[in-house]
Amino acid sequence: MKISALALTLAAAFAVNVHAAATVVNGSMSFNPIAASAYGMDADPGIAATPWVIPEGYVQSIVSDETRLDIYVANDWYDMLTVNETGQHAGRYLYRTHEVRGGAIGIDGNSLRNDDSSGGVVSVVDLKTGVAREVVGRADWEALDGIVWTPWRTVLFAEEVGTAARPDPDAPQARAGLVYELKLDKHDPMSAASVTVRPMLGALAHEGLEIDAKGNVYVIDEDRKGSIYKFVPTTYGDLSGGRLYALKVMDGGKTGAAEWIALDMTQVQIKAHAAATAVGATEYCRPEDLERIDSTLYVALTCEDVDNPANTRGKNAAGFNVGAVLAVELGEKTSARYVVASGKNTPYENHATATTGFAKVDNLASGPDGKLWMVEDNDYSDIWVYDLRSKDANGDGYKDGVHLFASLKDKPAEGSGIYFGKDPHTLYVNVQHSGTGNDKTMAITRQHKGNNQGNK
Repeated sequence: MKISALALTLAAAFAVNVHAAATVVNGSMSFNPIAASAYGMDADPGIAATPWVIPEGYVQSIVSDETRLDIYVANDWYDMLTVNETGQHAGRYLYRTHEVRGGAIGIDGNSLRNDDSSGGVVSVVDLKTGVAREVVGRADWEALDGIVWTPWRTVLFAEEVGTAARPDPDAPQARAGLVYELKLDKHDPMSAASVTVRPMLGALAHEGLEIDAKGNVYVIDEDRKGSIYKFVPTTYGDLSGGRLYALKVMDGGKTGAAEWIALDMTQVQIKAHAAATAVGATEYCRPEDLERIDSTLYVALTCEDVDNPANTRGKNAAGFNVGAVLAVELGEKTSARYVVASGKNTPYENHATATTGFAKVDNLASGPDGKLWMVEDNDYSDIWVYDLRSKDANGDGYKDGVHLFASLKDKPAEGSGIYFGKDPHTLYVNVQHSGTGNDKTMAITRQHKGNNQGNK
């Protein structure tokens, strides 16, 4: 049921080479990095069907778009997604949040629905049949964003709002976004059995959600002085009771040995940012997504300047866009360190000169071979791949294996919700607030040997 289209050949006229053409990134998603971001390609007449510049040997296809499910008057803003990873239907159903906000229609608001109601929605796509439909929606839900499948077979999703405009009637004390737990109908995975608010996970501008092997849930506060949090439930799989902690690096730094500091649970449910500030939790510049690989939690820091951690402008002193990925070790000795950063193991980006670089990192995903995949919230949004097993040749503390996989030709749009399901050769990624007016979920798939026609 996919709408397939062959990828376009990458133009030879790109201004900047990010990596040598001979570079090969090995694994189930093996690829030769593309040469540069999609500067100047927003006029491509095929952009509606093939919005991404992708490597040779790959094809891109529309999994679902607003012609299949059109909920909102303006763009539908598909955001992060999760696939049912266990049980009878493992890998079949793809769940999405719709990041729409109250207020005027446009980039800052689009909660008006085509049925004259409003509010946020969780939707689902059946990857076998192509059918897409709403699972659940409510008028008080604002800017739904983060979403993750739990080991106890529920779905967590959350609101990305720092100041709530539509209070939840079951948690009226909350002054920011909340986390919700969706239990699916056991006879119909495309329908909701129940939705429960989980205020103990903090009233925050939520985005990333992640869970470890012990059932602890990690969340972030998407603020220019935001922190990283861990919720430890009293009972595994029961998020109605427990304690929220915030990460605090020793000696006032942003990297190095760290600890999890317990927070005031009354304040957590009102405004968790205030609870974290009260204990001196470490602040980062707009933490967004989270991804756990083994015992390491990776955090996307959209505007982090690693050379000047106090800078929250999103640009460094030279005017280049910045961003970084933080690695938090979750073992007995907690620590934090930057592992990917603009100007370190990736180039700086400069739109003024059409210079390709790493900036405004937003969503993260664990690849099938253990690599970290990263997508930017940026004009000509890029997808980068970080090889955790690569070497640090110059000894600067940053491994060298960061490679450019794809770039979005749809300039005003943003790639989001990057995800791998059961197929190790297919990446799912959303295109939201598209300049075409048609938001969509895409699949980017590696062609099998003998049928390598990705860009022919």
